Amino acid sequence: MAVTAAMIKDLRAQTGAGMMDCKKVLTETEGNFDKAVEELRKKGLAANAKKAGRIASEGLVECYVHGNGKIGVMVEVNCETDFVARNPDFQNFCRDIAMHIAASNPPYLRREEVPTEIVSKEREILAAQIADEGKPANVVEKIVEGRVNKFYKENCLLEQPFVKEPKQTIEELTNAQVAVIGEKISIRRFARFALGEGIEKKEEDFAAEVAKTASGN
Repeated sequence: MAVTAAMIKDLRAQTGAGMMDCKKVLTETEGNFDKAVEELRKKGLAANAKKAGRIASEGLVECYVHGNGKIGVMVEVNCETDFVARNPDFQNFCRDIAMHIAASNPPYLRREEVPTEIVSKEREILAAQIADEGKPANVVEKIVEGRVNKFYKENCLLEQPFVKEPKQTIEELTNAQVAVIGEKISIRRFARFALGEGIEKKEEDFAAEVAKTASGN
C-alpha cells in the first residue's frame, strides 16, 4: 500500500512522532496503521529505557486552571536541558498532562506510590466479593489480579488513558515525546485543587468538559 501524506498526518496526530519517523514506520508496515502505532510506541519505550539513567533536572512547572477557577493543577515535568524546556512541543505536552490531571483526577503518579495497605484492602474486598460467587480459588486469584490492575489503571496517572486520545496511556504519550524530542522526560509530581473540595455540591463531568476545551469546540 502506498503511504500518503494523509496517513502520515494521522499517525503524527495520534503518536506525536516526527514526520520522517511516521513515514518510515508506515512504509515498513506496508501502510498498516495499527501496526505502525504499535511500532512507534515500542520505539518510544526503548528510547525512554536507554535514557532512564540520565539526570533530568530541567523542565517546567505547568499550571492549568479550568472552569473559571474551579479546578487548578500544577505539574512538574522534567527534561535534560533548558533548550528542550523552551521547545513548544514539550510545553504543549506539559499542558496536555495538566489538562488530563484536571479531568481525570488521579490520586497517584505510578502504582509504586499506592500504599501497600490500600492495595491489600482492595484485594481482600475483591476476593470476598468473588468468593461469594462460588468460583474456584485459582479462578478467584486471576480475577482479583485483573481487577487490581484495573484499579491501578484508574488511579495511577501514568497508566490512565489519555483524555484526548483514550487509546494511548499517559506513559505511552510520554514515551512518544521522548522519541520525538530525544531527551529523557519524566513527570515528577503534581497537585490538583478543586474549589470547595470536600463540600457537597453538584456533580459535573469535568473529563468531558476538559476534552471539549482541548478540542476547541
